[in-house]
Amino acid sequence: MFHHLRRRLLCTAAAPPIRVALTESSGRGVFATRPISAGEVLHSAQPLVSHPSPPLIHESGSGGGSSGSCYFCSDACREHAKGFHGVEKKADWSLFDDHCSSRGLKYPYMAKRLACMVISGAVSADCLDILQPARLHQGTLTEMEEEFALLDSTFRKAGFQEEITTFLTKEWYINVLARIRINAFRIELVASSYEDLLSSAVASVSCDAAVGNAVYMLPSFYNHDCDPNTHIVWLASADARLKALRNIEEGEELRICYIDASMDVDARQRILADGFGFECRCQRCLSGD
Repeated sequence: MFHHLRRRLLCTAAAPPIRVALTESSGRGVFATRPISAGEVLHSAQPLVSHPSPPLIHESGSGGGSSGSCYFCSDACREHAKGFHGVEKKADWSLFDDHCSSRGLKYPYMAKRLACMVISGAVSADCLDILQPARLHQGTLTEMEEEFALLDSTFRKAGFQEEITTFLTKEWYINVLARIRINAFRIELVASSYEDLLSSAVASVSCDAAVGNAVYMLPSFYNHDCDPNTHIVWLASADARLKALRNIEEGEELRICYIDASMDVDARQRILADGFGFECRCQRCLSGD
């Protein structure tokens, strides 16, 4: 599958100036295939799966069983959602939503959305398998088993036939969540104009500055650096754009920052260890900056 991704990059009409290859110490990484200028947009990426932030779910009408109108970030998003949104609307997600809301969970919503996408035929059940999974503790596994029981019972109560939900097992759910937990991006702002950007910035204060979360294929291969040379941005939709922050040499690894780079070194190390399972040894961290 790794070689298949490389072929897809090479066969694109306007191939981005990057390649995916193994690094010496961080697994897969993304490298420049030519000199890249500061400010250059390297490529864009559509989400494999995305979902609004929990505080926006009822506002946008994304919860199943709701008769309210739904908000879509673009016409392409509306078209893309036709299949799986119809699946979501057939079920009453009240118990599942209450469980996640009371515990402050966000990633189970994405697993639910992915299950609906698989049932609708939009994606395959193994579409996230190429991504790196997070290491899960026993307490986390127990919580996931409770979530799966609610997810499974919701589909059963909605009358979905067993032949179209054969993929929906506890193992599938845990496998998916292990990948979502470590590969999901917070979509900070989505705006089609500068004025919309300002409005979104004001509105996002009440929902922890994120309008949603999404998992992407190629951006998930970018490794972390607390002094990154590449930045991920969202403008007109949930499609991500990767942009160079400075001049980059051919062969140099492209890295993004997974967290708030303005935090001190102790805070950065703690969040990266707890949330992503690694000790950052970038130049900033090694120098104590």
